[in-house]
Amino acid sequence: MKLNVKDMDIATGGPLVAILNGKDAGKLDIHNMDRIKIKKGRKIETVALNITESSKTVPVGSIGVYEEVLDSLKLKNKDKVTINLTRKPLSIEFIKKKLDGKSLSKKEIDQIVWDIVHNKLSAPELTFFVAACYTNLVSISETIMLTRAMARHGDILNLDKYPVIDKHSIGGIPGNRTTMVLVPIIAASGLTIPKTSSRSITSPAGTADTMEVLAKVSFPIKKMKRIIAKTNGCIVWGGSLNLAPADDKIINVEKTLEIDAESQLLASIMAKKYSVSSTHILIDIPIGNGAKVKNKEEALKLKKDFEEIGKKLRKHVKVIITDGSQPIGNGIGPALEARDVLWLLSRDKRRPLDLEKKCVAMAYEIFKMVGIKEGKKKVLKILNSGRAYNKMKEIIRAQQGGIFNPEKIKIGKFKYDVAANKTGIVKRIDNRTISRIARIAGAPLNRGTGIYLYRHVGDKVKKNHKLFTIYSESRQKLEFAKEALKNTNGFVVK
Repeated sequence: MKLNVKDMDIATGGPLVAILNGKDAGKLDIHNMDRIKIKKGRKIETVALNITESSKTVPVGSIGVYEEVLDSLKLKNKDKVTINLTRKPLSIEFIKKKLDGKSLSKKEIDQIVWDIVHNKLSAPELTFFVAACYTNLVSISETIMLTRAMARHGDILNLDKYPVIDKHSIGGIPGNRTTMVLVPIIAASGLTIPKTSSRSITSPAGTADTMEVLAKVSFPIKKMKRIIAKTNGCIVWGGSLNLAPADDKIINVEKTLEIDAESQLLASIMAKKYSVSSTHILIDIPIGNGAKVKNKEEALKLKKDFEEIGKKLRKHVKVIITDGSQPIGNGIGPALEARDVLWLLSRDKRRPLDLEKKCVAMAYEIFKMVGIKEGKKKVLKILNSGRAYNKMKEIIRAQQGGIFNPEKIKIGKFKYDVAANKTGIVKRIDNRTISRIARIAGAPLNRGTGIYLYRHVGDKVKKNHKLFTIYSESRQKLEFAKEALKNTNGFVVK
């Protein structure tokens, strides 16, 4: 059947979808969510089909096409195309198999990942795969196959270097901006550390959001390689690269469902590390209230799995379990966290000492992994001599940035101080509450927005002394944040 293209001017965000009028669908006995092949010249694409009864939406004799299909086939409005019925993707049978709780083979996992990367699965089909992995046991063997498949169906950053260092924190802790301190320390030591980082999903800032205050973070892989050759390191947004692209599509589903399947977590992290040719990987698992990992038992299970997967992938993996019971650093939000980092690297007296202590310990672990002796002493020397700060400035320049001075970072002009309601000792700071208040105030979209902490757990406070300040770029959003404080400010003082 030949049809006229109607540009729907809608994007699905991934899956390839078209719409057919019900009368045309009836002629070919095509039903909702059947697959059809659309042919234009020599180009052919398989898409999932929606049916409409409205001639206003898609007239008889036309096919409504979403942006992803337009781009793939280079179509224009009113182009003529040919359609034919075709089978559903092979991986649907394999997804059903996993829903039944059965194990998948290498070939089956590879097919699923290929279909995800090439947008062959509809949104519900991809959701069923994520749900199947969440509700049913996924073996270490399957996780390793998934990791390899995710990395293989994407770009690989090949570096003619050894060792290649990488690190990852499981997350959930406000602040905790260790990457932006560790990268310049490690790079200044002469080691290579190509760091891809994420943007925020539920936190007030991701590493990519914070680095973007100082420099660009979106680069093609060739430019990333040039930055690394010049500086030994980088801090770039992984979403701008085609590294393990199936992972990003799976994460979007998990975010919507608010689930975090352990097998997907393991495969996601290790696939990204595999994609940048990392040889030595430090994994940080913070545990505590508000962290992704709640207790030591969970952390030890993850540690064992990470180390086993690392061994099978021939990677040196070291896992550390750290305190995630409260925010790390003082600034919470992109600009405030970037200022903390530059204060720390420039050895300013206002630097957050808890963040510094954690970064020194992590750098020491990395140096131990690669056989560098007296690692802690070397880390402190790199920091105190200014070499790490100079290296960070070098990376910022290479990433087309120009902010090196923390005083040049713009903070939201509207602010509100939150004070202790009694004298005592800070017994607890709720991570989720602090994150929520910062996000309500506008973080991370408004970079200068967030929270600056003056107290941490164990600190003594007097009544009416400041606990933290909320900063916002919007008077109205600051009012929303103040409203949220009526329930709790996140601090427990006794």
